[in-house]
Amino acid sequence: MATFLYKLGRSAFRRRRLVALLWVALLAVAGIGAATAPVATSSSFSIPGTEAQRAFDLLEERFPGAGADGATARVVFQAPEGQKMTDPAHKAVVEETVAALKSGSDQIVSVTDPYTGQAVSQNGSTAYVSVAYKVNAMELTDETREALTQAGHNAQGKGLTVEVGGDALQTMPETGSGEIVGVVIAGIVLVLTFGSLVAAGLPLLTAIIGVGIGVSSITALANVLDLGSTTSTLAMMIGLAVGIDYALFIVSRYRAELADGREKEDAAGRAVGTAGSAVVFAGLTVVIALVGLAVVNIPMLTKMGFAAAGTVVIAVLIALTLIPAMLGFAGDKVIGRKQRKAAKAEAEAGADSAKSRKPNGGTRWARFVIRRPVMVLLIGVLGLGAIALPAASLEMGLPDDGVKPTSTTERRAYDALSDGFGPGFNGPLLVVVDGDKATADRTVSTIKGLEGWAAVTPATPNKAGDAAMITVVPKDRPSSGATETLVHDIRNATGDDVLVTGATAMNIDFSQKMNDALVPYLALVVGLAFLLLTVVFRSILVPLKAALGFLLSVVAALGAVVAVFQWGWLGSLFGVEQTGPIMSMMPIFMVGVVFGLAMDYEVFLVTRMREAYVHGERPGEAIVTGFKHSARVVTAAAVIMIAVFSGFIGMTDQMIKMIGFGLAVAVLFDAFVVRMAIVPAVLALLGHKAWWLPKWLDRILPNVDVEGEGLAKDAPADGASGSQPDLVKV
Repeated sequence: MATFLYKLGRSAFRRRRLVALLWVALLAVAGIGAATAPVATSSSFSIPGTEAQRAFDLLEERFPGAGADGATARVVFQAPEGQKMTDPAHKAVVEETVAALKSGSDQIVSVTDPYTGQAVSQNGSTAYVSVAYKVNAMELTDETREALTQAGHNAQGKGLTVEVGGDALQTMPETGSGEIVGVVIAGIVLVLTFGSLVAAGLPLLTAIIGVGIGVSSITALANVLDLGSTTSTLAMMIGLAVGIDYALFIVSRYRAELADGREKEDAAGRAVGTAGSAVVFAGLTVVIALVGLAVVNIPMLTKMGFAAAGTVVIAVLIALTLIPAMLGFAGDKVIGRKQRKAAKAEAEAGADSAKSRKPNGGTRWARFVIRRPVMVLLIGVLGLGAIALPAASLEMGLPDDGVKPTSTTERRAYDALSDGFGPGFNGPLLVVVDGDKATADRTVSTIKGLEGWAAVTPATPNKAGDAAMITVVPKDRPSSGATETLVHDIRNATGDDVLVTGATAMNIDFSQKMNDALVPYLALVVGLAFLLLTVVFRSILVPLKAALGFLLSVVAALGAVVAVFQWGWLGSLFGVEQTGPIMSMMPIFMVGVVFGLAMDYEVFLVTRMREAYVHGERPGEAIVTGFKHSARVVTAAAVIMIAVFSGFIGMTDQMIKMIGFGLAVAVLFDAFVVRMAIVPAVLALLGHKAWWLPKWLDRILPNVDVEGEGLAKDAPADGASGSQPDLVKV
């Protein structure tokens, strides 16, 4: 593989104008396709195999046009102290608001008058208007949302406190500013790493081109493939991350080859042949992690995973072709002016100057770890183990409006409903009965015999009389354990012809689905990556160590998330106003994203060690060589990712805040504790055994030559230029 990629890199360098033109053309085609494609709506959210989904399907069949899985909203009214919502003046304002809502949008299914729908609190201080829509929250038009908020504003100015809640106000968080901040921070780190604006600009430019092609392609195909407007979010985040990383790796290796005295074209070929091999296999591990999301069997997640995997493939192809082409355009500017002067002075001073060069930080750290491997290993493992302890108390769910900042109208509406009616009114359950009125009445009686409910409405039959709906209001808030217990109790106490659904039940089923899929997903992703890394490193213990180290860093990151967002430790520092369950997709999301990035660092760092070991260095020397050439680059890549993810912690959306925090600490733990400390300590203790592979397995595994052994035999000699013999070993 190294020799094939070497030829590819040289070819791209030599034909740089053609390569650059092809990528620009692809970007233009994708951009035109995205601009001319119909505006994408949100793809339908479904959770196959769950009771809540079967109930929604039954509702669509027996109650056509009811908008069973549509968005909902609640306009909550509170009277001034000492007054009641039943006062004629206040009643007139509410009825005026109901009329405005009914005429405000053609996406509305129904608007319930609180005075006829028993939606006035017992003390008369609070009332609410329920609004149901035909489509889900992501498909609501801006005009519909504006009509909802405007109706609330109009009533607000007439002596009442009015707040609006519900998922109808839900929109995709605006992440543009976070991405811009991330790119700026990445640029600063790259300039500090390379000491050259040109070298720093190449990874940013190529990463943006790759993300542009990927996201534009997703937008262009959104309606054809039912991808929806949310699919590109993960693709953009991952594509930007790996795009910068992969380009950073190859540019860094190119500069190292130039420092060794090679001609530019040969240096580009060798950079792609060696670092490019690491990029290919690192990219494959990311693709495996993202495509593996299909195991969860939730169509939305599967589509997001495949779309993001496609963007990663584009990032790999750009790193292997466009980067060497851009290096051809950059010339000597890829090395900073100060570095060029220093290199020239060193060359004039001769070999003695090179020998007296001070070891860099990576070299000094590696030597320290080799001298004290047991101490470093114990500190690293015990430290991460201590941080991971809170993960044992992990409670998963989907955060509701109760965890939003008090500055939002959704949170104030949530609190007003809780105060006036009880917390369960923020998440009513919808019970669907597949049977006649007698069956529905028996179901109502059965539910009333259970504990944990605050209100149970009479059954509402459909026109055919063969199905009915019952609304059950829990006593506790939607995300509580008591509400989950009530859902399970209703399901256990009633027959197969009674199904429980609604947003709260759907969230419970979603959390259970994610929980059940975690172990199979881990087994698939880690198992396939283990096989892949066995081929790359031709070792059993190195891939095993990589997988175990990753699991340690992810569990530690989950422990930190639980401590902050579930227990409230340091919550004020991170803007956590209300603790609650951890988002149910957080563990799988962290496994997928962090695993890919962790394997990037593992492959790039350890491949350089393997390369030195194969070329004759002793195990300890190989570790030092790997850190000498790779530690600075891996550190820069990790700092960039931590900065990008940390930018999301400042957002008001609790889920985005949680994702940003979780990914930032996971990368911090994995890059700086696992890869920089635990990995060299373990390798130092193992010595030659680290690279042991059974002979029978060695014969079976393909030799992909990631270390570039073939280049040493077949490539031109140092400093050679011009024509070269054909390279036949791939």
